[in-house]
Amino acid sequence: MKRMLVTGATSGIGEALVKLAANKDYRVIACGRNGEKLNTLSTIQNVSALKFDVSDQQQTLNALRHTSADIYVLNAGVCEYVEIDTFDPAMFRRVFEANFFGVVNCIDALLPQLVTGNQLVIVDSMARLLPFTQSQAYGASKAALHYLTKTMEVDLASRGIIVQSVSPGFVATPLTNKNDFDMPMRISVDEAVASLLHGIEKHTSSIFFPTIFGMLLRTLYRLPSSLKVALSKRMKNNKQDVN
Repeated sequence: MKRMLVTGATSGIGEALVKLAANKDYRVIACGRNGEKLNTLSTIQNVSALKFDVSDQQQTLNALRHTSADIYVLNAGVCEYVEIDTFDPAMFRRVFEANFFGVVNCIDALLPQLVTGNQLVIVDSMARLLPFTQSQAYGASKAALHYLTKTMEVDLASRGIIVQSVSPGFVATPLTNKNDFDMPMRISVDEAVASLLHGIEKHTSSIFFPTIFGMLLRTLYRLPSSLKVALSKRMKNNKQDVN
């Protein structure tokens, strides 16, 4: 029976993945900050819980350095949108501490115990593909995370460790429910984690879902920067017209 560790397991994609994987006979270690939610998850067959904050380096090291699994899904993250008129560097730091340095802290704790055949699965976002309005902090953190993932894929290949990137589009979660703009091709969290687990099991290097939306954004990503910026400006103006 394979063991899977999931950070950010107390809501959204992380929580749904814990439940799906446990139902498919993985032994799952659900990680997060919400003790009450972790206690509830630990009542599910095949699920145990581990409480820590990925943005705290020492907490993460203490929690993970003696915890082993076959698959490590580093999924914890936050989203905050930038208001240009109240630009706040502290907000950027909060987002990067959770989304980027949280993964760095996990990797630091896990590296000494990773062995051949282990899988390191890191969740970024399709938001990294286009310069979306108000996404300066979130998109930048996810772009940095994707680059980190691909360089880890290069440097861990010689050790036989499988590194996979995951780039979700719009998924119906408590995080996206706060959005006040159109979310094209948004899928349910159950659809999302079915695609995610399928990609994990197939050892897919770069996992995208929903599939068609991923193909569309990756096509737009190949456009010259001037066209991508023009397109994003148009989307921003359309959003303002609707509001």
